[in-house]
Amino acid sequence: MRHFRHIFSLFALAAVFAVPAFAQETQVKVVDEVVAQVNDGVITLSRIKREMKEVVDSLTQQGKTPEEAQKTVDEKQGELIANLINEELLIQRAKELGLEKEIEQALNERFVEIMKQYNLKTIDALYAEMEKTGVDPKEIRENWRKQVTRDLVIQREVQSKIYWGVSGKELKDYFEKNKTAFTKPETVSFSELFLGFAGRNEADVRAKAKQIHAQLKAGGEFDKLVKENADPGVVTQGTGKAENLKVADLVEVLSKPLKNVNVGGFTEPFDANDLGVVILRVDKREKASSDSVFDENAVRLAIMKERFPLEQSKFMAKVREDSYIKISEAYRPIVSPILFADERKQKAAN
Repeated sequence: MRHFRHIFSLFALAAVFAVPAFAQETQVKVVDEVVAQVNDGVITLSRIKREMKEVVDSLTQQGKTPEEAQKTVDEKQGELIANLINEELLIQRAKELGLEKEIEQALNERFVEIMKQYNLKTIDALYAEMEKTGVDPKEIRENWRKQVTRDLVIQREVQSKIYWGVSGKELKDYFEKNKTAFTKPETVSFSELFLGFAGRNEADVRAKAKQIHAQLKAGGEFDKLVKENADPGVVTQGTGKAENLKVADLVEVLSKPLKNVNVGGFTEPFDANDLGVVILRVDKREKASSDSVFDENAVRLAIMKERFPLEQSKFMAKVREDSYIKISEAYRPIVSPILFADERKQKAAN
């Protein structure tokens, strides 16, 4: 199952450019350098080096040379340390909010999705397959735990407060000023037939997909062929169906094969992110309309999306302000300008 490594390496790659999910520090060290103290937590040099190595490895897997990967990561060192500090603050905030159970539940759901994709019945079976490809299940679980923690804290402390904090008058005023944004979009609904590469010869999987597609064109029953041949869908996250998706929001890997396929028709077989081959049946299409329709949820979401970047910056700045953060002299010049950039912008604006 070489595709496990492809899936999990994407998360490590993202770590350079956002509040990241880094591996937990589990090795016992006799001597180590503290790069930053964050309230009662610390960011150590060995941890930073380990995270940098993980990102270098991920970048090389994505096609960069080791030299190019190392150069990219070295240039991002200050940002990486700043992100680690922000991450530590969010982990501490999650504990204050008592989010442990929600985090564990969301984490388990992620692993269940992967198990469905690879048709594995138990978590132990999943871990065994991961280990076969050189992926450490404990490391991945800890990486994902930190990602889930970040997402839940931001949802609770920022997104939810924006969403529910808008008054009825604000909703109506926003709708009136942005009516063209609330017209009915073109939507599409479809069913999925997915054949996974996991544990199989890719050429054989593609050949089988072509055979099934030929059967469909000859009048074969889609649902019957799904039941007899398919793995849990990746496009539809295991449900087999997707309903009323906005055509304008579809990624190219979906929009291109779906283009010009009429209701009841089928796409040509296409690859889904190296995981396998997909055939989609179009179940319904609805044309766009120029008439504006007030949908409270849609308006709240639009306002939240618009206000979110600034409110997230304010939230993180307040969290940092209320915390004890001490960065070592050697690293302060490359970390502080990045870590406290929002605070400087707010002071300049005032």
